[in-house]
Amino acid sequence: MSESAHWVKVAELDEIPDEGVLGIETDDETPIALVRSEGEVFAVRDVCSHAEVALSEGEVEDGTIECWLHGSCFDLRSGAPLNPPATKPVPTYDVKLDGDDVLVSLDRENS
Repeated sequence: MSESAHWVKVAELDEIPDEGVLGIETDDETPIALVRSEGEVFAVRDVCSHAEVALSEGEVEDGTIECWLHGSCFDLRSGAPLNPPATKPVPTYDVKLDGDDVLVSLDRENS
């Protein structure tokens, strides 16, 4: 995680359910799924790489998010697809907490 990154406050921690997801859109209209899983907060692009639907409408379990449409699961740390039909990763973003504020770096997508 780069300390020179430009961090943007996107939510407060209590807005993201435990083992759940909050779909947000940044000021530049980037769709992001903020996910709390296994005691951590993750940020992934809120668009399935297979069917281009919102991942924030899917289920969260054991460090993964499942696309509600066709069932592809993505690793929240890497964005990698864990099963078909998706074959491409979803971009991930660096996240840090500042008290109760959730900040995301949009400087680069990780994938």
